[in-house]
Amino acid sequence: MTSKPQFMETSIPVRLRDALAGYEWRQDALGRSSAHVFRLEADGRAPVYLKTEPLDPLGELVGEVERLRWLASQGLACPDVIAHERDGEREWVLMSALPGSDLVSAEWLQPLDRVRLLAGALRRLHAVDIAACPFDHRLENRIGAARARLLAGRVDEDDFDETRLGRSAEDLFRELEAKRPSTEDFVVTHGDACLPNFVVDGDRFSGYIDCGRLGIADRHQDIALACGSIAYNFGEELVAEFLKAYGDFEPKAEKMAYYQLLDEFF
Repeated sequence: MTSKPQFMETSIPVRLRDALAGYEWRQDALGRSSAHVFRLEADGRAPVYLKTEPLDPLGELVGEVERLRWLASQGLACPDVIAHERDGEREWVLMSALPGSDLVSAEWLQPLDRVRLLAGALRRLHAVDIAACPFDHRLENRIGAARARLLAGRVDEDDFDETRLGRSAEDLFRELEAKRPSTEDFVVTHGDACLPNFVVDGDRFSGYIDCGRLGIADRHQDIALACGSIAYNFGEELVAEFLKAYGDFEPKAEKMAYYQLLDEFF
């Protein structure tokens, strides 16, 4: 187990500090967001996760709380929000831990079984009526969010995919505007549909996590990131198996490339 970062020793809100007494902390290193994420465990108590990030107009924690509560209202499995606190400097969210492990770590399952579970989870989410979803991630809004992150210096050029390394964020944004698709196939998307953001317990899907980018968007938003994650973790040969399991969808190459480009800004 790891110790808490120094800023936490004095800054955890009092109500959270009391609730977390006695837990051991382990930092989660999988995520790429600005938030610190910790798994907390204690004998005889259910494990929980704590997320915290600096107060920031571009932060995602507030949006994640709203999205988790909405997902739960739709009967879709996700962490319960136990507490949401804000002090003068940071957001704090305490949530339940889903049973099982994410689809990268679930090594008791074969990769083929894992990509099929991912396909099923996305099919269920994409079947939700968009009229029920209050979160609008159509391209007009996401390009605007990408511009805001560019202007704030939040785009990590060192983290670009290999094919775009060496290019500037400004150059990528010009491409993003120039190649914007003329149509969108709207569904409720996860927004960051990579293998680590889906949890499996045994051989059953357990729930969606890291949902701060969930919203109405083109189906390719999720399919493009899922295919990239599968290729990276398991190899290109399983991408076709994922698409077969997802079913009744022929991805458009230009849209797949576009939504992978868009992801470089988040």
